[in-house]
Amino acid sequence: MIAPGDTIDPHLESWVSVSPGSDFPIQNLPFGVFVRDGRARIGVAIGEQILDLSETADAGFLDDAGERELLQAPVLNPLLAAGTGTWRALRERLSALLRVGGDAALREVNVERFFCRQDEVEMRLPMEIGDYVDFYSSIEHATNLGRLFRPDAEALLPNWRWLPVGYHGRSSTVLIDGTPVRRPCGQRKAPSDTEPEFGASRRLDIELEVGFIEGPGNQLGRPIPVRDAAEHIFGLVLVNDWSARDIQAWEYQPLGPFLGKSFATTISPWIVTLDALEPFRVQGPVQDPQPLSYLRVDERWAYAISLAVDIRTQQMEERGISPQTISQTTFAGMYWNLAQQLAHATANGAVTRPGDLFASGTISGSEPGSQGSLIELTWNGERPIALADGENRRFLEDGDEVTLRGWCERRGARRIGFGAARGRVEPA
Repeated sequence: MIAPGDTIDPHLESWVSVSPGSDFPIQNLPFGVFVRDGRARIGVAIGEQILDLSETADAGFLDDAGERELLQAPVLNPLLAAGTGTWRALRERLSALLRVGGDAALREVNVERFFCRQDEVEMRLPMEIGDYVDFYSSIEHATNLGRLFRPDAEALLPNWRWLPVGYHGRSSTVLIDGTPVRRPCGQRKAPSDTEPEFGASRRLDIELEVGFIEGPGNQLGRPIPVRDAAEHIFGLVLVNDWSARDIQAWEYQPLGPFLGKSFATTISPWIVTLDALEPFRVQGPVQDPQPLSYLRVDERWAYAISLAVDIRTQQMEERGISPQTISQTTFAGMYWNLAQQLAHATANGAVTRPGDLFASGTISGSEPGSQGSLIELTWNGERPIALADGENRRFLEDGDEVTLRGWCERRGARRIGFGAARGRVEPA
């Protein structure tokens, strides 16, 4: 990977107010899309503020970083297509404009034109998503589900250690943070029933994931090798791949997930770039057996992202009880990494396009309370989670709000975060 320059220097400070512990210091500068004056605009988060890149480009402050048209689009796709050279030049220019001791051009004008508060605007999906792929890359998660569903057989199927297993999801139901999720209906069948029935899912679940956003894309018939992955991955978001376990259990054989997954997938609104994440890049787990040659990586492709799942029931909200953290884990231990996922997804010559979303699959650890789904945390409902108000949960009930959070911290680096991916369950 190419070094990201001085934009991640932990000593940098912004002249825009950034509170201690903020997800969005100047070392982060994640990209998103928000609505202002009735129009969707590209922005970057800094502290509690959003810098409006449409206005900033229109004023000529970003001319050295690329064409104005890329930053005045209503979605990020044109910028994603422009590639790493443009991404890095833009990030360096923004850092120069926002840092103490940097270019004073922006702070010497009427700054109200260029900034707005995050809590005063509506966030939108940051890109048009042509395709969405969800992987199954946590060995702990795959092992847990194998033990649950195949107790008398090997937990991992024979192919799992040889390739990043995945399925093609539904891009039209990818939702931005805060969008309500309606309980899905479908066919479900209990083991003791002779026939299935149609109705609302009784076993609604979440999946804690991290996803990456494709940049320029590739041409038909030309795979993306692992060594080129950094030229294609713009950044990462949090992903909640909502799952109806009872619908999924009946339909998934022999072709895999369908209605049990396609009803909703929530992502966080800010895309954190690979450059911002560089200080938190670590070595991933040892892969045994050694992957085939097209999946072998020489660089570190794991990221030490701390992750948490919070839940707040309707009763907790009515009683003024804060959300309860039910899971904490890390992205660092994922068996199959981002570069391998992208290389495998295109190994047959399949096309990726700017804005495509690739999700990691459920992220689970080996310690109690580090699993990224309720089916694991409750062991398929056998061990309900006790909540602070006396309720318990095996799976989600109507009115429950789930929040995914992610952040990176280490000595010698500035803490950065992803914001949140939230969704409240509405009745079928």
